[in-house]
Amino acid sequence: MAKAKSGDKVKIHVTGKLENGTVLSSSKDNGPVEIALGKSNIINGIQEAVIGMEPLESKTVKVPPKKGFGEYRDDLIKDVPKEHLPEDVSYEAGNTVELPQTDGKMGQVKVVDVSDAKVKLDLNHPLAGKDLVFDITLLEIV
Repeated sequence: MAKAKSGDKVKIHVTGKLENGTVLSSSKDNGPVEIALGKSNIINGIQEAVIGMEPLESKTVKVPPKKGFGEYRDDLIKDVPKEHLPEDVSYEAGNTVELPQTDGKMGQVKVVDVSDAKVKLDLNHPLAGKDLVFDITLLEIV
């Protein structure tokens, strides 16, 4: 039977969890995910795990931060002057807000602190620095 290799398009079911078992997301809710191995924007840890799998094979893998959403970086904590931020957003410490990124897309950032003139934002991905667990089933090599 054929095994998935870099460059193949594949369909997978994937469920992502924290190490404590908390489910973050699952393709079983929305249908299979189709990816091009080595060319997709899905995290490296998942792509690497699928390589070598055969259709209908399942596995569970632990993905470290460097192959997931990156290490937590202190340099991504930024003080931003309030005049540079949208006014229609409620900035309260501990909240997560959605703000435009440099590429024009919206991204979630965590509000760390608020003063009269500035908002301290944590620009790290919410899963940065976390080991993640993925249950993966290779459905087919397209």
